Parts: sequence; C-alpha cells; structure tokens
Amino acid sequence: MELNIRGDKIKITKAMKDYIEEKISKLDKYLEKGKDVKANVIVKVKGHEQTIEITIPLKSFILRSEETQEDFYAAVDKTIDKLERQVRKNKTRLMTKHEKASYDFNFDSIVVDKKEEKEDHKVVKRKTIEVKPMSEEEAILQMDLLGHQFFMYKDSETMDIAVVYKRKDGNYGVLESE
Repeated sequence: MELNIRGDKIKITKAMKDYIEEKISKLDKYLEKGKDVKANVIVKVKGHEQTIEITIPLKSFILRSEETQEDFYAAVDKTIDKLERQVRKNKTRLMTKHEKASYDFNFDSIVVDKKEEKEDHKVVKRKTIEVKPMSEEEAILQMDLLGHQFFMYKDSETMDIAVVYKRKDGNYGVLESE
C-alpha cells in the first residue's frame, strides 16, 4: 500500500512514519491489490491530543477512520482497529454485491465475529423532500465505511436525489426527493 503521510501542526518523524507503515500493512490482507492502493494519513495535534485520520479510496468505496488520543501510538492502533472492524462488519454486504462489481477486497482473509454479523439494521423511517447513482444498500454501506451519520446519493432506479441517515436507535432512515 502506498502511503501519503502528512502532519498538521506536527513534524512526522521517521519513528512515527515507520509505526504507521507497520500498522497499516495489517490492512493489506483485506485488499486484493494492496500495492496499487493509496492511503492518506493525516496526523493532527490539538493541545495534548493526537488525531489520526486514515482515508483509503478504493474503486467503489472509501474506507475512513479517525481517532483522537493523548498518545500517538494508541491513536494509530485504534484507527487501524476501526478500519479492520468496518471491513469485517460489512463483509456480508460486500460479498453480496461482489458479483456486480469488483470492490478490491480479499474475502478469504476476512474473519467475521458472530456478534458483528448479527447486526442487521433496516430502514425504519422514510421522508420526502424537495431537492451518484447507487442503491439504498450501497449508500448505507458507503455511509458506514465513511463513518458518517448520513450520505446523499442518486437513487439508481428513480434517478432522484436521496439521503440515507443513521438514527439514534441504530437503524437507518432514507430521505427521498420529489
């Protein structure tokens, strides 16, 4: 994996760079073409806290995680753990869509914890509002991989603009335009 590491209000030392490279290499086993993938790592400092943000753009999805800790090394570890958990948690959804498109994932190396696989969220609320072609399921998957609370997309069936959002109860809602 090719890394682009930069610091925001901090100088990245060789030790920091080596640690990030070592930890992020754990993700290579989940990717089909790990050497062709470019990851962006931003290290930020605010007071005593270190924030690590890792973004890995793939063909159809973006893996993203951000973590803030007082210790740089703990922040890196937690960020990598979050990314691994995202891939494992969404393995079933990714495999279902695998026939339709290539997502760069190596499904054989992803081991799913039974608790993570049982998390089955559904759309429980729908609103119509005035206002990228993909299905609801793909938009939800993209939102989860980004770690966001909502995701705007163009419904591939109706070609209308829609927003999928995560509710406080853990399920999903969809906003559709007229």
